[in-house]
Amino acid sequence: MKFLENRCGYCGACVSVCPLNILEHDEWKIILKEGCKQCGNCIEVCPLGAIEEI
Repeated sequence: MKFLENRCGYCGACVSVCPLNILEHDEWKIILKEGCKQCGNCIEVCPLGAIEEI
């Protein structure tokens, strides 16, 4: 996954649907840790299109 910080509204929707808990919501950013299995759940729920598949 590729995270586009300039589009992110920091709503945390992606964090709540990650089955592996590799996304963390910091006060001012979303942190994508290693281990993503490309399930695409975060892409589906992001209202601003801030996550793209690579």
